[in-house]
Amino acid sequence: MSTAAPPASAAVRARRALVAVGLLVVVGLFGPLLAPYSPEAMELERRLEGPSPAHPLGLDELGRDVLSRLLAGARVSMVVGLAVVGLAGTFGTLLGALAGTLGGRWDGALMRLIDVFLAFPGILLAIALVAVLGPALSHVVLALVAIGWVGYARLARGQVLQLREQEFVLAARATGLSTARLVLRHLLPNVLPLVIVQASLGLAGAILAEASLSFLGLGIQPPTPSWGAMINAGRGHLLDAPHVTVVPGLAILLAVMSLNFLGDALVDHLDPRQRGALRPAAEPGRKAS
Repeated sequence: MSTAAPPASAAVRARRALVAVGLLVVVGLFGPLLAPYSPEAMELERRLEGPSPAHPLGLDELGRDVLSRLLAGARVSMVVGLAVVGLAGTFGTLLGALAGTLGGRWDGALMRLIDVFLAFPGILLAIALVAVLGPALSHVVLALVAIGWVGYARLARGQVLQLREQEFVLAARATGLSTARLVLRHLLPNVLPLVIVQASLGLAGAILAEASLSFLGLGIQPPTPSWGAMINAGRGHLLDAPHVTVVPGLAILLAVMSLNFLGDALVDHLDPRQRGALRPAAEPGRKAS
């Protein structure tokens, strides 16, 4: 008889991932308040000093506390990630749902627009946009929204194309329900579970993309800390002070892995294709008030 432990259930995995993501959100919101030092305070005579009781993660190339800058940088990552997911998810989902519902030339026009965006690698398009607009946090968000809405639009459109032939949707149409109400009351409630899963993965992608742009000098500018900029600043000291680069790199790795694990766990709970939960939001035979 096998003595191997049974795999963790989806609920347990979801809770673990949710705890990790919750910790990330708390650090992002309250990180600067938890920081033991000002992220901009310098001790030049102690630059590149390794971890110590006073500075658990060491000091960087300008003698700034790495832990304090890591906590402050978490806020930048969370602000960018949540803004990108919120804006791209809302715009892309609504556009995709409307195009899938209306069909015809509206659907064709959306697909041609999506093809144009997919013709370019996403990160290269974001780099080009920020290079034209100039390095700033708002420009990073705008560039990532410009490349991020496509995934939500394709997801919503594909799901709506499956839903619009369901009996409850046909019944709602037969009652004379307007397109807007049909989308909002019957289609979006069945699309949102998939969008939430996509959003958790999109948040991880946005954090990674922001770090990449900051590493290239196109993100938020010094002295405001950013995980990507911290890696860039420490890459010349990998041999004599690896903590300057390794610490923010591990932070990005853990954040992205936690969000991806959460996305995988959410599939089991929220994906209607997994649980067969396509359903009307109200009685299909009742007229909308």
